[in-house]
Amino acid sequence: MKATIETSKGTITLELDEKRAPKTVANFAEYAKAGFYDGTIFHRVIDGFMIQGGGFTRDMNQKETREAIAIESMNGLSNARGTIAMARTMDPNSATSQFFINLVDNNFLDFTSPTVRGYGYAVFGHVTDGMEVVDAIAKVRTGSVGPHENVPSEAVLIRKISVA
Repeated sequence: MKATIETSKGTITLELDEKRAPKTVANFAEYAKAGFYDGTIFHRVIDGFMIQGGGFTRDMNQKETREAIAIESMNGLSNARGTIAMARTMDPNSATSQFFINLVDNNFLDFTSPTVRGYGYAVFGHVTDGMEVVDAIAKVRTGSVGPHENVPSEAVLIRKISVA
């Protein structure tokens, strides 16, 4: 399955791995088809690490999500540069709508064991076109907004995510 993320900085195309992360891909696709991501932002940007989006509006209000999904990090996919993975809390089974794109190889985020820390983060696809857009987003100036750190000073808008 392919996904297209139209942002205020350009377009990012992804190949989603339905075979190795079926529940995660289905979850992402459901949010995209419902228009959930339209008008959200990349709300956490850390150059040299990752860009995260899919959960906050321009004014940093967190959107209400569906139920969390079971983690699929034991699928053999690595958090390498250009991969997309699900964001979550300390609970491995807490991913909902938020995702991140790795800017570098972050294999310390990969599955190592079935423990709270060892579950890592579930990769479910990779960038096939538009990595220059991802890199441009990584270079935006960031600051703090309330309790949130690494928030772009000028909103990086996700206009729409399409899947096909």
